[in-house]
Amino acid sequence: MAVTDHPRIVTSRLEHPDGHTLERYLATGGYQGLRKALSMSPADVAAEVDAASLLGRGGAGFPAGRKWSMLRKGPLPYLVVNGDESEPATFKDHLLIERDPHQLIEGVLIAAYALQVQRAFIYIRGEFALGLERVQSALDEAYDHGAVGRDIFGSGFSVDVVVHPGAGAYICGEETALLESLEGKRGFPRIKPPYFPAAIGLYGEPTVVNNVETMSNLPWIILNGAAAFTALGGGRSAGTRLFALAGHVRNPGVYEIEMVKTTFRDLIYDRALGGGVRDGHQLKAFVPGGVSAPWLGPEHLDTPLGQDEVAALATMLGSGSVVVMDDSTCMVRAAWRITRFFWRESCGQCTPCREGSGWLEKILRRIEDGAGREADLDELMDVCDNIAPGVSWPPAQTTICVLGPSIPSSIASGIRMFRDEFLLHVKEGGCPRG
Repeated sequence: MAVTDHPRIVTSRLEHPDGHTLERYLATGGYQGLRKALSMSPADVAAEVDAASLLGRGGAGFPAGRKWSMLRKGPLPYLVVNGDESEPATFKDHLLIERDPHQLIEGVLIAAYALQVQRAFIYIRGEFALGLERVQSALDEAYDHGAVGRDIFGSGFSVDVVVHPGAGAYICGEETALLESLEGKRGFPRIKPPYFPAAIGLYGEPTVVNNVETMSNLPWIILNGAAAFTALGGGRSAGTRLFALAGHVRNPGVYEIEMVKTTFRDLIYDRALGGGVRDGHQLKAFVPGGVSAPWLGPEHLDTPLGQDEVAALATMLGSGSVVVMDDSTCMVRAAWRITRFFWRESCGQCTPCREGSGWLEKILRRIEDGAGREADLDELMDVCDNIAPGVSWPPAQTTICVLGPSIPSSIASGIRMFRDEFLLHVKEGGCPRG
């Protein structure tokens, strides 16, 4: 195994304890990307981002440049940054928000200039108390520095940026629910169409919604050029990406990895990264992209960390969270806990998600508590099929957003990969591990 030698695009300042300050940011090249962008035309900045093939780092992996090009012409477009990051075991945006907020703000300003918006919003999960404090402080510093507000650096371009705390609802990570929350309403996802944000978004105006890590890549791309970015990675997956490695590994944490040229095996076992499975245990399974994603097994360790390469296995890189489960893991319990999370976080707007998630949680809890029946396995898959017909990936859509159809992922993975373990729970009257 060999981890490729690549530049640290979004984590270069994390080694500095004061990386969140304006003084450190300016000393390490901060706001030079914005100055360069302001010397270009907005169209040229957008073209550079499009040429970089920067895939969105929030979950769906939609190209940022293409999303920008879909923005409907309107008198008052908006830019909204999604910093709600609430997928379990996902914490890479949280790190960027706390440790390098000026990089995020500079990326927002570059995007705002390219899109010619006059208002931008950074929506941050309310529980990120330190992150909220640091982003707001960094924004105040940026205003004082002349990087935000009227006539930025004497360029004639003006934009105001607002930091908005969320209230801790998982559903507000979905972009249209986030927009509802920004407008002061309950975080219910909107029906699409017609409410594609690029057409009808915040306050009914055309809106671009991008993720924190996506924005944080922009200063480097503008300074170094799209060609330097696409020289990293491979195929559609250009550049580097942050992965939040959690679970049963020796060195859990956030790692910036060159896409495609690095594999799951590298991420989990390389001494410079995950360091291997803890305490001499063996790998049993892993979640490749947040708990919405179908699981993979040890036979998939050599899969490259690329959007298309992982999608070919009928799963996804998703939120960038890789959760390792060793041979001490109870797979029934793992599936139940994930399902319980989705049940509790369902907004309740759609029947398949609102009702189906509760039924699945109750059946799994029954198996885990020792009152399960063999027929429960078929019952689980039947309910999953009603929520996402075919129980495949990508899932069939029966609800307004993808939360509902994502619920079956862990259950179907658990039953298909570890059916004997589910049956043993039924036979033994509970988990043999206690």
